[in-house]
Amino acid sequence: MRTVKEMSDLAGISVRTLHYYDEIGLLKPTAKSEAGYRLYDDKALEALQQVLFFREFDIPLKEIKAVMENPALDRDQILQMQRNMLIAKKARIERLIASIDRILKGENTMDFAVFSKQEMEEMFQSMLAHMPEEMRRMSTEEFGSIEEWKKHYLEVVSSEKMQKNYEKVVEWYGGKEEYLSAVKKQPIGRKIAESYQKRIEAILQKLMKKRDCPVDSFEVKEIIGEYGFVMKQCCQIKEERGLMLANAHLYRSEPTKKKTDKIYGEGAAEFFAQAIEAFYGEKES
Repeated sequence: MRTVKEMSDLAGISVRTLHYYDEIGLLKPTAKSEAGYRLYDDKALEALQQVLFFREFDIPLKEIKAVMENPALDRDQILQMQRNMLIAKKARIERLIASIDRILKGENTMDFAVFSKQEMEEMFQSMLAHMPEEMRRMSTEEFGSIEEWKKHYLEVVSSEKMQKNYEKVVEWYGGKEEYLSAVKKQPIGRKIAESYQKRIEAILQKLMKKRDCPVDSFEVKEIIGEYGFVMKQCCQIKEERGLMLANAHLYRSEPTKKKTDKIYGEGAAEFFAQAIEAFYGEKES
């Protein structure tokens, strides 16, 4: 058995972090000494290593806990998942190194692109297919046509900032092909889609009632967490962070900003964007 201090030294994390993992049920000690001190065995050390692997990808603790507690996943499956994620991260780093090498050779460009134009167009078509009918209708009206909407979407997702967001999402899925495969599932039924749309509208109305609260307050984060969960279900994806951050960018763009403010009140779009970024850990620079 190891003490919490010995676990801390082995893993390179603070004792307070281990205490917190215990408090939230992410990593419970194997036993406690007669004096009440936490004790950990080899199995607990292995579990801690898995947690720290996931933290390398900035995955929220609540998501890590859900994976670790999933009865359908055994030790080897989790390790294979993490291996795939590391391979995806390695590919991203190699791409960045190649970009730096080109700059050193005098080619003053750095390629941050994760998806090609064709892949982004396919992602738009998939989003269109999964989107609730009413949401699709409203968005088409906002942009004037689906083609103009598509043009705007491609401008947003091809930006350096959005491509960097996608890097983390791709790593979570274990590779670009795995992510693209996940987002190309069959669309959900019309009645179910309409139900999701109503839930999203209700969530945004509820969020506006907390507008006087700080965006990082528990009240606001609780609602954004619900928003993200519904979007994950609606779009049939495994991890919603990239999608929600994309929504934050869209809330700041015209004519989405104008339409949102008209429906929910002046400044609503910016409040939604800030609340999403506060929850998912990204701030506007």
